[in-house]
Amino acid sequence: MPRYRKGPNFYRERKLWKKGYKFVAGGDEVGRGSFAGPVVAAVVVFPRLKTRARFTTALGIKINDSKKLTAIQREKAGRWIRGNALAWGVGEVSARKINRIKMAKATQKAFRTAISRASVKLKNRIDFLLLDAFFIPYVRQLPIGRKRNKKGKYTKTPKSRQIAIVDGDEKCLSIAAASIIAKTYRDKLMISLGKRKRYSKYLWHKNKGYGTKEHISAIKKHGITGYHRRDFIKR
Repeated sequence: MPRYRKGPNFYRERKLWKKGYKFVAGGDEVGRGSFAGPVVAAVVVFPRLKTRARFTTALGIKINDSKKLTAIQREKAGRWIRGNALAWGVGEVSARKINRIKMAKATQKAFRTAISRASVKLKNRIDFLLLDAFFIPYVRQLPIGRKRNKKGKYTKTPKSRQIAIVDGDEKCLSIAAASIIAKTYRDKLMISLGKRKRYSKYLWHKNKGYGTKEHISAIKKHGITGYHRRDFIKR
């Protein structure tokens, strides 16, 4: 069984580093299934020489799918990631825009923003992108590769520098790190919104905008806000 299936590690990144790709980024998003708030994407680029042992020894840092960590573990890991990554970036798309352009396009836009911001910090292009389960087409900051067709000719392809890994945040350390950055960013935003008197009845500080019983009950009683996603609530 390949090593990358045993838990988040650098199996995929090392394979790409050996092929000459210097800046390998992991990307993930949070909030796609939420009833309220933005969708947030993040990408993280680690130095080539970092090893998994450094995440789990003296500092007690745990890097994994953000949903498998406690809030305290995520905060601690997030601080470590931001301080030790070569670069990282976050992109968000508001509920209002999600209502206009729909979730698929909103998620892609959030990723493109995150990649752009990471590239600025990196002062270089990201060479390769590892993603959790799906591709992001036509990323300006990602080199367009070539693919040989049946006639032997090369054509440009927007996905040649990306790998979509099912359950990537459980297998790939860079993706897991990105999930933590995205999750901590979005949670703080929703907690801050939930503290406002106007929105406190929706309990966003607890449910982060997801469709809990209490949240659904509050929507039925008080109606929706500009932070709610209309298509999600109609279901």
